[in-house]
Amino acid sequence: MDIVIVEDLVKRYGRLEAVKGVSFTVSEGEIFGFLGPNGAGKTTTINVLCTLLRPTAGTATVNGYDVLKQRSEVRRSIGLVFQDTTLDEYLTAEQNLYFHAYAYGIPRDTREQRMRELLTMVELWDRRANKVRTYSGGMKRRLEIARGLLHHPRVLFLDEPTLGLDPQTRRRIWEYILDLRRRENLTIFLTTHYMDEAENCDRIAIIDHGQIVASDTPDNLKDAVGGDLISLKAEDNKAAASELRARYGLSPDVQDGTVSFSVPRGEEFLPDFVRTFPVRLLSIGMHRPTLDDVFLKLTGQAIREQEADSFEQMRRWMR
Repeated sequence: MDIVIVEDLVKRYGRLEAVKGVSFTVSEGEIFGFLGPNGAGKTTTINVLCTLLRPTAGTATVNGYDVLKQRSEVRRSIGLVFQDTTLDEYLTAEQNLYFHAYAYGIPRDTREQRMRELLTMVELWDRRANKVRTYSGGMKRRLEIARGLLHHPRVLFLDEPTLGLDPQTRRRIWEYILDLRRRENLTIFLTTHYMDEAENCDRIAIIDHGQIVASDTPDNLKDAVGGDLISLKAEDNKAAASELRARYGLSPDVQDGTVSFSVPRGEEFLPDFVRTFPVRLLSIGMHRPTLDDVFLKLTGQAIREQEADSFEQMRRWMR
């Protein structure tokens, strides 16, 4: 059963078309990853699904409710954890959850039990009476996840859920996320620029220039890159690239002093290649495609590079 259905979604800002007829579905209980460079339409699409923006054209439903006509029902159906904290740091963890419970009309007889259950799950029950300003970044993110789950949402939207956290805390957050999906049959819709995190997704959609350019399982996306990736350095890289075209019919990429190309079953290709290649090789390596490779091939830019660029743009703007 599809719990999120998006059909021909369009969002324009004046003459700028940020989202150009996007269509996709998310199945109930699925972890769905939404990836894209800055300005690709990723955030705009998510904001439409969360009823924070009105679409220009097309339709979208969440848990069977139309995001334009049934906004209150959609909002009751979703939990949302923003990239930047929205907690009141001068309140305690418990007070933050109480405020959320009041806003969503959670009955008193179930509120206390639900709060204890969630705070215990994210290992914050013993710190419930402490003000949030005393919490570490990882503790705040765990509290936000607990708050987003307080009203029993059907879909949890996570925008960069572990951005800026250390690797150990990131791993612990993901243990909570995966456990949540198992325990509550929760559908999770997330954005991330950590490609190792994206491997946890059941399916991934990559959006670029306002359009979905690929959508599949992580393994299928990696297979579509074109096989194993071979990188070599030769005494004469131009001659090596020409030989690869002529002898093997390949289309190598020469960049930063390295010649790269893809072949199926690289471990079988390499032994004979190294023995017979006429251009002297200085080094050679092979690796299976990663989601970074998929992202680079489909968008022309490594996701970590574009994130770094966005931070630099922010610094310039603030100056």
